[in-house]
Amino acid sequence: MYRTDAYQLHHLLTASAAASPDHIAVIHGEDRITYGELDQAAARVARAVRELGAGPGDRVALFLPKSIPAVVSLFGALKAGAAYVPVDPHAPARRAALILRDCGVRCVVTTPDRLAALRQADPGLSFQTIVAADDGGAAPPAGATAWGDVLAGPALAQPSDGVETDLGYILYTSGSTGVPKGVMISHRAALTFIHWTHTEFAVTADDVVSNHAPFHFDLSIFDLFTTVKAGGTVVLVPDRLSTFPVKLTELVRMRGITIWYSVPSALVLMLTRGKLAGESVPSLRLALFAGEVFPLKYLQQLRRTFRGRLVNLYGPTETNVCTWYEVGDDVLQRETPIPIGKATLNYEVFALTAEGRCAAPGEHGELYARGPGLMTGYWGDPEKTASVLVRNPLQGAYDERLCRTGDLVSLDPGGDYLYLGRRDHMVKVRGYRVELGEVEAALYQHPGVRETAVVAVDAADGGKRLQAFVSGDGLTVEALERHCLERLPRYMVPERFTLRATLPKTSTGKIDRPALQAESA
Repeated sequence: MYRTDAYQLHHLLTASAAASPDHIAVIHGEDRITYGELDQAAARVARAVRELGAGPGDRVALFLPKSIPAVVSLFGALKAGAAYVPVDPHAPARRAALILRDCGVRCVVTTPDRLAALRQADPGLSFQTIVAADDGGAAPPAGATAWGDVLAGPALAQPSDGVETDLGYILYTSGSTGVPKGVMISHRAALTFIHWTHTEFAVTADDVVSNHAPFHFDLSIFDLFTTVKAGGTVVLVPDRLSTFPVKLTELVRMRGITIWYSVPSALVLMLTRGKLAGESVPSLRLALFAGEVFPLKYLQQLRRTFRGRLVNLYGPTETNVCTWYEVGDDVLQRETPIPIGKATLNYEVFALTAEGRCAAPGEHGELYARGPGLMTGYWGDPEKTASVLVRNPLQGAYDERLCRTGDLVSLDPGGDYLYLGRRDHMVKVRGYRVELGEVEAALYQHPGVRETAVVAVDAADGGKRLQAFVSGDGLTVEALERHCLERLPRYMVPERFTLRATLPKTSTGKIDRPALQAESA
């Protein structure tokens, strides 16, 4: 008997496997697995995880490349009652070990080379290991359990039957102190988002959904879980293709992908270098993007050729997605970035001024969110949690928590929120308040600019100066400066322009601003 009233993430898989056991669940290159096979393999991983001492309330880390075994392990951890902790497979072993130690993982699913690197990086770190790649049949490292033995063993007879407020996963994001912070997400919080996207975007078993984002990035939650809820097919985009836009466009066409979700940077590359146009990907009916501002000129280019639904999703990892905005043809006449929109189902968002009152239309304020999709908190950091999950100042009758997003917004006449930038991206230059995002938006209006990031660096007089990093075609510093002077006050024009072939990216595909900031210091 399977559940139709899923209140834990693995219930989604159980239901789809019972309904359509022979339907393809996941494709990765030439590998594929059906729902029935995925459910059974995950139950075997769950049994192995339990035998290795990890169960309800524990953490199971996934430190391996994107693959079908990674998906199996993810669901296996959930069936065992544990929270899964995806670690960037390309992260230095020292950083990975720091994450594993921070959240006290009991079991790690990894590869032989990564296991050796972990042991070297932190010899005192203790955990049980499942090796999900055996290097052509070689024996697993001493003390590790081989993947083949896991899949040959029995399935867990009774998967975990916890409650919706149990942790489903922990996503580690960059911390301001340089130490990664673990965002704890419950089953209920994740399912709030999954149920909404499943309904709003009418995801069905016929859909073929791309998974461009790495598993340690929250965009992957839609790719994996909304698709599994619908009984559709997930196509894992191989890591090796993520920086080759022509091959990404070919993958969409070859696999008949119907739904694409990524950061705007990936879509921009596919547009400018990958020959992406509506006619080149006839199967695509829905393109979602999130994680950063989509440069308006490229969004307009995409809208002109792509006739499917085009949607901007907004929200920090702490809220997953809390607002959304559907891009219509009116974007072709816009001269300013599109809104982040209105609250998603079962969320409320509002902006508070520095004085603690609701911002009136046109006023600037920090965006706050309330609803069941909020994070549980930061792992092991109650002080940081208390600074972000704050008491609702508008509700005095009981203790309700809001999430401070740290993003500055204003409300437009249509009731949509406009993103103005990060609270910590507002800097003072010669006594003037400058939002770095506004300078970047002006630079993006130059036809030759492909990517840009503006950082504030310390000046000799104790103030700040602006430095712009720019990539594009046929650019000169003089032309960029003239372009900015025509659109911005003099104090907002960067004092220094650095031209690059490309800008560095984080493991989640965003422009790596900390790296640029460190370089300019």
